[in-house]
Amino acid sequence: MTVAIVLLALLGGAWLLAVIEGWVTTGRLRPGAPMLSGLAYLGRESIVPRSPDRVFFEAAPVLLLVVAVLGAAVLPLAPDLIIADLGTGALFVNAALAYVLVALIMAGWGPDGAYAMIGGWRFLGQLIAYSMLIVMPITAVAMRAESLVNTAIVGSQTSLWNIVYQPLGFVLFIIAAMALAFRSPFDLPTAEGELAGGVDAEYTGVRLAVLRLARLMLVVTLASAATVFYLGGWHGPLLPPWAWSLIKTLAVAVLMLLAGRYLPRIREADLMRWCWTLGIPLALLNIIIVGVLILVVP
Repeated sequence: MTVAIVLLALLGGAWLLAVIEGWVTTGRLRPGAPMLSGLAYLGRESIVPRSPDRVFFEAAPVLLLVVAVLGAAVLPLAPDLIIADLGTGALFVNAALAYVLVALIMAGWGPDGAYAMIGGWRFLGQLIAYSMLIVMPITAVAMRAESLVNTAIVGSQTSLWNIVYQPLGFVLFIIAAMALAFRSPFDLPTAEGELAGGVDAEYTGVRLAVLRLARLMLVVTLASAATVFYLGGWHGPLLPPWAWSLIKTLAVAVLMLLAGRYLPRIREADLMRWCWTLGIPLALLNIIIVGVLILVVP
């Protein structure tokens, strides 16, 4: 039952994001548009490139979808609504999301196309930039909770959410999450204006539908992680715990979806330089500040 509820929450979140994205893009609110688009993808021919690496080409969209589900499996929607409450749940999220890189490299290499390959290797450059900005804020969150168990991390925020306790960590985590989900302005692997879709370029039909669903579910999973780590998880007045988790997750997902729409795309070299010269020092500063607060404030 728990597995079904979590999967339905992921699918529902992906549907809502698709509706909101379409609303922002076209100015028209069409709740049925994602389903119609999905049916249209299913009805189109799935074209296979001339000389693909067939295993990589077929597995990449599925792997990206599996990664999003695995990350969500250790994130609680309520105290008793979690698939696997692991003792190292916070690190498991980071470990599972590392396979986003594997999926995109496979999607870039598999079709044997120039644009797709460039998109895949661009994402490798993004990984070098954002990977530390994912794990270092998680470290500071775990320090305060004195645990890597995600339910314990939520419990540590009963009186004060981590977004107030460590706002710098929240900002860094959201930026890194946008890069991991390759949302604008970090959409270098797809870059439709430059690479004609990049890693998406050679996919059509059902495969493209799975790839785009996986991207939306990845945003939902990352938003859920931000909710657990920084927004107090299920804590909130009046409403049931699961409702608060879903509301906060949707708010963060919409923030990630809309924040970069009005920013210019950043080059991978600039992204790496800014992350290593500014982002990582700020993440270290955040860890130091949290450490001092833990020692000074009971």
